[in-house]
Amino acid sequence: MSVSPLSETDQEILRLSQDERSREAGFRLLMKTYQRRLYWHLRKMLIDHDDTDDVLQQTWIKVWNALPAFRGDAALYTWLYRIASNNALTFLNKKRKVLFIPIHDITPELEQKVAQNSTLSADAIERKLQLAILKLPDKQRLVFNMKYFEDITYEDMSEILGTSVGALKASYHHAVKKLEKYLEMPLN
Repeated sequence: MSVSPLSETDQEILRLSQDERSREAGFRLLMKTYQRRLYWHLRKMLIDHDDTDDVLQQTWIKVWNALPAFRGDAALYTWLYRIASNNALTFLNKKRKVLFIPIHDITPELEQKVAQNSTLSADAIERKLQLAILKLPDKQRLVFNMKYFEDITYEDMSEILGTSVGALKASYHHAVKKLEKYLEMPLN
């Protein structure tokens, strides 16, 4: 798989991060560059701001520890998304286990957070779309969000999620079909 060429900023991040004397400066630049993108990527999965902040903090800790060993075999953003996505999925699984909630039964809690979320438009159709997305299995929701909202290519998603392009296309297709079916139902 070919690696996307690194941007000048990514090259600077890596250059600074490889030298112990400038490692913190490189990490600060990395956070400044990717903080917002990673936050919203996680927020679409976790819905709740506090949960998103917790998972993002865990992601930055893992990145800090692994950055000196990053070899550039992948684009920097795909590497970051992989760490963040895995942390989000792990968080959701742990939350289900701690609350003794079957996988499909955590949806009502997330639906309530969507309903209470002041950053979402009060528009009923948008809310219905968000609620429909929550009904998708975690991995389908992740693939749908990455493709639909973030316009990430299947090739980059494959690198991020460690899944074949064909499987990702199938997952996205199934997610879209489920969403269409849900959205055909009348608004409450």
